[in-house]
Amino acid sequence: MLMLKLLVIPGFLLLISLAGKRWGPSVAGWLSGLPVVVGPILLFLAIEQGQAFAAQSAMAALSAMFAMIAFCVTYAQVAQRAKWPLALTISLLVWALVAVVLSLLPPSLPLSVIAAATALLAAPHLFPAVQPIVSGPAPKSDKLLLRMVAGALLTLAVTWLASTVGDRWSGLLAVFPVLGSVMAVFSQQTRGPAFTAALLRATATGMYSFSAFCLVVTLTLPSMGMLGFGVGVAVSVAMLGVTRRLLAKPAPVATRSTISNE
Repeated sequence: MLMLKLLVIPGFLLLISLAGKRWGPSVAGWLSGLPVVVGPILLFLAIEQGQAFAAQSAMAALSAMFAMIAFCVTYAQVAQRAKWPLALTISLLVWALVAVVLSLLPPSLPLSVIAAATALLAAPHLFPAVQPIVSGPAPKSDKLLLRMVAGALLTLAVTWLASTVGDRWSGLLAVFPVLGSVMAVFSQQTRGPAFTAALLRATATGMYSFSAFCLVVTLTLPSMGMLGFGVGVAVSVAMLGVTRRLLAKPAPVATRSTISNE
């Protein structure tokens, strides 16, 4: 399992980085909506802590969609005015604040669905209106390697904490913005704030797929066992195809941001 944790997330970071270089931030962000972080974490929890524990964690992860989208919106907005250290600090603080509030709510599937749906529907209206410039120098290979290492370290940290704090916080921590943090920072450094905003906006759109996975796992894991993960993946991939149409709609444009190579 340790090797899986070390390889899955860096491998996916590599794929979405290559997708971003080839097709732009919208495709890269959209692909990051797949449950490549929460899926393995919930699977590990089901094996190590039991399927009932994992189902409750999946329900908490569904509600944590609100925190994840709050992170994406905050980073995208702050990045237009500040460099990445401040943008990352503020956005992670926002994520933590929202996660704490969610942890205080009573465990409830309807509440989790409402939280996720509210965030997903509001997200398109909250991102900065910028036009990304996708041309320019591609990220250097050393940057990509560092990105993959950071992703592996963050994944190990989150999964280690998740196994010690109960099912509710396990689900919330499973949605800690591992991919979002790494992609946002390196995208801002190499492609600029407008590219980063487009990437995070597409990530939020792809979260429909993520939410569908968590909902299906919550509903099917108690009755279907591990087959519930297979159903969740199938529904998640199908939802990803649906959200691709949403990305086909152009984002509102108000300003044009230049690329920063800071």
